[in-house]
Amino acid sequence: MTRLTLTLAATTALVAAPAMAEDLSVVGSWSGLPLHKQYEAPFWTETLPEASGGEINVALTTHDQMNLGVGDVYRLLGDGVYDVGMTVADYAVADAPELEGLDVPLLALTADEAKAMVDAARPMVTDIYHDRFNSHVLAIAPYPPQVVFCNAEISGLADLEGKKVRASGRMTAKFLEALGAEGVNVSFSEVPGALQKGVVDCAVTGAGSGYSAGWWEVSTHLLPIPLGGWDSVVTAVNLDKWNALSDEMKTLIQDQITENFETPAWETAQTALEDDIACLTGNGECAAGDARSMTLVEASDADFERAREVLVTEVLPEWKERAGDEWIARWNDSVGQTVGVTIE
Repeated sequence: MTRLTLTLAATTALVAAPAMAEDLSVVGSWSGLPLHKQYEAPFWTETLPEASGGEINVALTTHDQMNLGVGDVYRLLGDGVYDVGMTVADYAVADAPELEGLDVPLLALTADEAKAMVDAARPMVTDIYHDRFNSHVLAIAPYPPQVVFCNAEISGLADLEGKKVRASGRMTAKFLEALGAEGVNVSFSEVPGALQKGVVDCAVTGAGSGYSAGWWEVSTHLLPIPLGGWDSVVTAVNLDKWNALSDEMKTLIQDQITENFETPAWETAQTALEDDIACLTGNGECAAGDARSMTLVEASDADFERAREVLVTEVLPEWKERAGDEWIARWNDSVGQTVGVTIE
């Protein structure tokens, strides 16, 4: 009788015991920018743990809060220093030049076009992260288009010639140089001081990022064309950690991040640009705070024609030399077909 009682008690305890919780250490992108505050932080700290019924616990920080070099985010992820990492893909191109093809300047002028480019590039990006960073891609979300802030009078793209411009990525820097500008390497946090002191005349970043970081205080003119692309932010999980998860847990994480992080971020990308321009220039209603009074510079058809010419004849062929024929062939067959551009 005693043995039966003990057996029943042990069985009851096993049935009642909750499943083992999965702990995830997550390093997000820039803590002060809208993508993190509106989407990343709520998803990792609230949405995913709740959807898992308490089976997933998340410890969230960001790379700037950890004082990580932006180029180290995916290297450390691959080494297993944390489980999930996310930042701008362009920050990793020193380790993976083929990754530059994810976010080519001025090929996508709307959020829908940018999303189509990302969807076409995703199989390439997945392989790059697997091979280069020992990680599995979970999501690719946009910052708003990378536009041009100038602390100098400009009337169009041609006026960037001869100016010192902070680029948002390597391909953007090459593009600016092809236009006759001087690409200057300045970190995001140092841009306001660089604009104020004349170290740079102009700088490229997302309109919302520039508004949040106060770039309107040290710049006068805004050229709202996606000169730096859409600065895609890749969320990836360490491959060893991913492979150790159950199939059910993998499906839960992937379904949740697609539905509740990636999709909403893309859905608001286009209206976010329009709202951010209103906030920076006062041309429209600013929901984010006080509207500023930067001069809005409208790009002309000639600007776009010149940009496409430079891109196709100079920038993309130069990227081909860095990325190699195999990756260029894959890009041509995927992204290139989507945007109607072939790299010869």
